[in-house]
Amino acid sequence: MEAFTVVMAMLVAVLVSGFLVRMIPFAIPLPFVQIALGFLIATVFQRGVLIEPDIFFLLFLPPLLFFDGWRVSKLTVLRESSSILQLAFGLVFLTVIGVGYLIHWMIPAVPLPVAFAIAAIVSPTDPVAVGAISRRVYIPRRMMAILEGEALFNDASGLVAFRFAVAAAVTGTFSLSQATLSFFWMAIAGLSIGAGLTWLIMQMRMFITRRLGEEPGAEVLLSLLTPFFVYIVAEHANASGILAAVAAGVMMSYMELSGGALAATRMERQSVWRMVQFTLNGMIFVLLGEQFPTILAGLSLAAGEAGGQSLYWLPVYGLAVCLGLVLCRLLWVTVSLKLGAIRARRRGIEPPEIGLRLILAVSVAGVRGAVTLAGVMTLPFTLDTGMPFPARDLAVSLAAMVIVFSLLLASVTLPGLMRGLHFPPNSRTQQEALLAQDAMLQAALDSVAQGTKRRVAEQPDQAALYLEVADNLTAALRRQAGETPDGASAEELVKQAALERQLRLEAIAASREAVFHLARTHRISDELAREHVRLLDLHEAQLH
Repeated sequence: MEAFTVVMAMLVAVLVSGFLVRMIPFAIPLPFVQIALGFLIATVFQRGVLIEPDIFFLLFLPPLLFFDGWRVSKLTVLRESSSILQLAFGLVFLTVIGVGYLIHWMIPAVPLPVAFAIAAIVSPTDPVAVGAISRRVYIPRRMMAILEGEALFNDASGLVAFRFAVAAAVTGTFSLSQATLSFFWMAIAGLSIGAGLTWLIMQMRMFITRRLGEEPGAEVLLSLLTPFFVYIVAEHANASGILAAVAAGVMMSYMELSGGALAATRMERQSVWRMVQFTLNGMIFVLLGEQFPTILAGLSLAAGEAGGQSLYWLPVYGLAVCLGLVLCRLLWVTVSLKLGAIRARRRGIEPPEIGLRLILAVSVAGVRGAVTLAGVMTLPFTLDTGMPFPARDLAVSLAAMVIVFSLLLASVTLPGLMRGLHFPPNSRTQQEALLAQDAMLQAALDSVAQGTKRRVAEQPDQAALYLEVADNLTAALRRQAGETPDGASAEELVKQAALERQLRLEAIAASREAVFHLARTHRISDELAREHVRLLDLHEAQLH
C-alpha cells in the first residue's frame, strides 16, 4: 500500500507541475518544478523513495529510449552520423580522461580510478533532460537532431567506461584490450539484439493480423512490451540494453513504413506513447528530487572524503566539474568543425560559417539527468579487500550537483545564445515537403479518376452523378476545400456525400501509401512522413 501511495504522489506531482509552471509569473523550466516537488514529497511528507538502479534502468530507460529511437528522424541522423558518433563516443572518452584528471587534481583524496568513474558517469547527456530544455528554447532542427542522436548513444559508451573505471578501483587492475573488446561486444550485440528481435516480433505480428485481423488495443500493448523485452534479453546476453532499446525503436519506425497498421491503431498508439513519455519524463525528475534529502544528509561524509574540506567547497567542486564538461565539449566541437571544414574544402565544398555563439550553445546544451544519478548509485560500498569504497558519498554528491548545474546553466544561457541567431532555410527540408505534397495530391487525383472510371463502368446510368462528384472532389482536393453544387436535391446531396466519402477514403489511402513509399526509398524523412500520415489519419477518422 505504501508503494502505491508513493507512486500516486509522484503522478500527482507530475500533474501539478504542469499547472504550476504556467501559474508562476516568471519563466522557470518544468524539470526544476518537478525536482522541487520531489524534494517536497521526500522531506515534508516522508514519502520519498531512493533510486534502485536496476529497477530504474528497467522501468524508465527502455520505453523512453525506445520512443526516442522511434520518433527521431533517421534520415537526419544518417546525414549527421559523423557528428553524432564523434560526440557519443569520442567526446565521452575525452571527457573521462580530461574531467577525471581535473577531479583528481582538485581533490587529491579521490583516487584516480574513482575520479575516472565519476567523470565517466557524468559524461553522457540525458535525452529526457535535452528534450525538457528544447521545449523552452528554440533549437534548430539540425542542432536538435545532433543533440538527440548523441544522447541516444552516449549512455552506452559512458556506462561502459564507468563500469571499467569502477572495476579498476575495486580490483586495482585494468585491461585496455579487455575493455575494448567488451565495449564492442556490448555495442554490436545490443544493437543487433534490439533490431533483430523487433523485426521478428513485427513479422509475427503481421503474420497473425493477416489471418485474424487487427485489434488496436493489442497493437498498442505490443509496442509497450517490446522495449522491455529486448532490454532484458540484451542484459542477459551481457550486451547493452540501452542500445537494444534504441535499436528496437529505430527498427519499429522502419517497420511502420510498411503501412500495414490501421489508421486507428497508429492514432491510438501515438496518443498512448505520448502520454507514457510525458508521465515517465516527469516521474524521472520527481524521483531525482526525492534523492536530494538523502544526498544532503551525506554531505558531511562527502566533505570528509574530500580531505576534510568545508561543506561550502562541495558546490565549488560541482560547478568546476560542470564547467570542465562544457570546456571539453567546446574544445571537441571546435576541433571537429575545423577538421570537417578542411575535409569539405578538399572535396571542393565550401563549408557553412558557424559562429561562436552556436558553438557555445552546443557546448552548454549537453545537460545531464537522472541517468547520471542512477548510474552513480550503483557504486559498490566496499572494495575486494573489504575496505570501504573510496569517496563514494563524494561521487554521489558531485553527480547530483553536476545535474543541477548543467540544467541551470543551459536554462540560463541558451535563451540568450539562441536569441537573434538567423538560420538559413533548409532547402532540402522544403524540397521534401513539396515532394510529399505533390505526391499526395497526385495520388489522390489519380485515385479519384480511377475510382470514378470504375464506378461509371459498373453503373453507366449514374455516370453523370459520378462525374459531377469527381469534378467537385478534384476541385476540393486542389483547393483543400469542398463546394456543394447549387440546385441539388436532398437525395442527390446524400448520394454525392456518400460517394464523395468513399472517394475521399480511397484518396487518403492512396496519399498515405505515396508518403510511405517516399519514406521507404529515403526520398523524404520519416519524420516528415509521420506528420503527413498523422494528418491523413485524422482526416480518415473524421470521415469514419
